[in-house]
Amino acid sequence: MPAVRVLVVEDEARLAEFIQEGLDAEGFDVELAHDGLDGLWQARERRYDAIVLDILLPGMNGYRVCQTLRSEHVWTPILMLTAKTGEYDEAEALDTGADDFLSKPFSFVVLAARLRALVRRG
Repeated sequence: MPAVRVLVVEDEARLAEFIQEGLDAEGFDVELAHDGLDGLWQARERRYDAIVLDILLPGMNGYRVCQTLRSEHVWTPILMLTAKTGEYDEAEALDTGADDFLSKPFSFVVLAARLRALVRRG
């Protein structure tokens, strides 16, 4: 079975590398983007099985990235990963097209399990 390709869009370099290393160890094939505009470009240009998308990003925030992808009929499953923990933040993420939402700090075990579930639903 081929590795699941995941795009992680996270501006905190250390956290992005931590996520990449952990997901690599779980058998995922991970690519990184560190701002919203680069993440949007990569999501448009390459095929991914899932996207992990931070909300607070330079260039373009995660809500706008998600909304833009959905308006362009890019249906790759998106998991929003963010320090924003309010119920309205979660509702906005889901309403702009995200498939799941996970607040920081997060359990890596839960992140990997949610990604596997999103890919299964695909």
